[in-house]
Amino acid sequence: MVVREIIKIDEDRCTGCGLCIPNCPEGALQIIDEKARMISDLFCDGLGACIGHCPEGAILVEEREAEPYNERIVMDNVVKQGANTIKAHLQHMLDHKEFEFLDIAIDYLKEHGLDVPDIGYNPEPQEKAEEQASACATCPGEEPRTVNITGIAAPEKESGRAESTLTTWPVQLKLLNINAPYLKDASLLLAADCVGFAYPNMHQDFIKDKVTIIACPKLDDASQYVEKLAEIFRINPIKDITILMMEVPCCFGMENVVTLAMKKAGVQIPVEKHIIKIDGSVK
Repeated sequence: MVVREIIKIDEDRCTGCGLCIPNCPEGALQIIDEKARMISDLFCDGLGACIGHCPEGAILVEEREAEPYNERIVMDNVVKQGANTIKAHLQHMLDHKEFEFLDIAIDYLKEHGLDVPDIGYNPEPQEKAEEQASACATCPGEEPRTVNITGIAAPEKESGRAESTLTTWPVQLKLLNINAPYLKDASLLLAADCVGFAYPNMHQDFIKDKVTIIACPKLDDASQYVEKLAEIFRINPIKDITILMMEVPCCFGMENVVTLAMKKAGVQIPVEKHIIKIDGSVK
């Protein structure tokens, strides 16, 4: 069991107005049967982006014990809320490609003699899933390495063609080795996944001279990000952190992830934040 922060909804106060829904970065809330419902504990990071948008004060953050990513415990709560919430929960996991937990949820319903809603899910054979998991476990792309960009000579430079300034690998936070030597005394760039596609000068303006880390606070579990970054902060002296995020609501949790990680690690690191608009400009 682990103790973590998670959203709690007071159903007596909730009027079902829906103002909290677009302000939940993880998409964990939906209006079902005229009440705001937590359709999955799994996708709630407890960062509270929805709290300030509830006019009735029906949403708060509580700290409680919970099994880490235990879908059966989640289902115990979901089934109590009725068929519509069950279907929304399964659809939510399918949308986020959490197939392992979706299979557990479906098995739970079958074991308890409950109807399994049709959400168009066609699970792959177990043998194929295990084969893919084994291949990912030994993926050479996870090996920490530095990139010698100064030793790479382009055959011909095209006019206006940007050059890479990336010097470390991997860049995905989930794959990052917390003991990678390049993290010592590093300046970190924590960027939302989508930023690199929206901001045309990302390499020259932000990646250069930094250790680049990318993450998505909407599609992944932000509590995992907090734990991973806290370990990095505890083990490695970090000079500073630049947070690069999109203007869309699902990115709002990125800054809170860093704040909670520093609090958990017991450190204070200078932080600079930049918001990129969808049109590619800096807000």
